[in-house]
This record gives sequence, C-alpha cells and structure tokens, in this order.
Amino acid sequence: MKNFKNSVYLTGHAGTDPIVVNFSDEKKVARVSLAINDFYKNAAGEAVCQTQWFNLVFWNRKADLALQLIKKGAGLSIEGSLNTQSYTDKKGEQRFTTEIFVNHLEIVERAEA
Repeated sequence: MKNFKNSVYLTGHAGTDPIVVNFSDEKKVARVSLAINDFYKNAAGEAVCQTQWFNLVFWNRKADLALQLIKKGAGLSIEGSLNTQSYTDKKGEQRFTTEIFVNHLEIVERAEA
C-alpha cells in the first residue's frame, strides 16, 4: 500500500485581512478566508459563478508572514494540510469544521490599495 500525504494546493483571493490571536505561551495564529470562483453554465446556458470559501490557518512565524503580506483581495497560492475538528454547538449538536494549515504561501497578485 502506498503512503499518501495529506496535502492540498489552492489558488484564490483573500476574502479578509488576517485576523491574529496571540496566546500567552508566545504562540500565535492568523486566520484568513480564501475565495475561489468556479464557473459553469446552467441548464439555460447562462454563465454562473459559484464561490467556494476555505479557512486558512497560519501558525507562529507563518502568522507573522501572513500579517505582513496578505491584504483582502490579494491573490494567494497555498500548499497546506487539511485539519478537521468537531465541536458541540449551543443546541448540543455535533458540528465539524475543516481548515487548511498553511505550509507554503505565495502572493500571486497584490491587493489594490
């Protein structure tokens, strides 16, 4: 059996400026939403744009880098790994969330000032 790696590559636009949280043990995390537009034609032949949203997570030095480089609207190309977590909401129902822990970031288009 082959050894597969949890790896994802995405290119899109930052939907937000980074939101940084500092922890007491000198760790920090930055979160950014990534928008990727998919286009298709519906049954009537009309072009439709559907936006997919992904939650990016940057830890420690990568959080500093994200804060310096990423602005809302910037074109980003990332490589990372999927991380799924579960939690119980206020109604007692189990919910799941999937985030991408970013390992590599490339700015492919600067955001307009």
